[in-house]
Amino acid sequence: MDTEGAREIKRHVQERYAELARQHASSCCSAPSEATSSCCRQQEGDASRAQRLYSREELELISANISSLGCGNPIACSELVAGETLLDLGSGGGLDCFLAAQRVGPGGRVIGLDMTPDMVRLARDNARLLSLDNVEFRLGEMEHMPVDSGSVDVVISNCVVNLSPDKDAVFAEIYRVLKAGGRLSISDMVTHGELPPEVRRDMVQWAGCVAGALDERDYLGKIEAAGFVEVEVVEERQDDFRGAASCRCGDAPGYQVVSATVTARKPR
Repeated sequence: MDTEGAREIKRHVQERYAELARQHASSCCSAPSEATSSCCRQQEGDASRAQRLYSREELELISANISSLGCGNPIACSELVAGETLLDLGSGGGLDCFLAAQRVGPGGRVIGLDMTPDMVRLARDNARLLSLDNVEFRLGEMEHMPVDSGSVDVVISNCVVNLSPDKDAVFAEIYRVLKAGGRLSISDMVTHGELPPEVRRDMVQWAGCVAGALDERDYLGKIEAAGFVEVEVVEERQDDFRGAASCRCGDAPGYQVVSATVTARKPR
């Protein structure tokens, strides 16, 4: 993809998520007016997305109704322990960061990274309401992280890497910031089969977590190419999102878009 094409995608995605932040939206990637093309669209009468993706016990830990824009629960597969440092890519309103903060404890540290200023402001406001002092939010891009090399124990992300037009750069940066032996746990949209070219070119589908989704084999291959080992799909969600903590964003002859949670490790 050429540079201008990548810039156009980022502009569109940033504008869409800025709008969601301002609305405190709880739909995944798309407003109700765009529901036919949205990822994990919220149906009228549904419980909140957070309540479907996370356990009651997890949400009670933070005692706040914070919306989720995700398609999985990467925290559940992160194996976090007290005292660790975690980085969340595309941290949005901060829900995963706040859950992680409870696990790493006062001796640990959580960093949320988001490229949308409105999202960073929303997350910082939420952190103040929760009086959490082991969480910080930074403005920046996944392809060029404002994070020191070898400084993070765990990297998570929730339905965000698919939004990047340069996933090779994202996985290379994840590898750079992780300590030796560090781990990643990512929930993201992937496909079974190739998306049609017209979907790849659709900016609404990019912001809707669909157009940027890679075939699952290609997605795992990029993680391995960055140097990671023990790359594994630990969960995949194919059933309809209305009924459970699952995500099926659409399918058509020849391909299907699903949510997968992937874990991997940087060699020691």
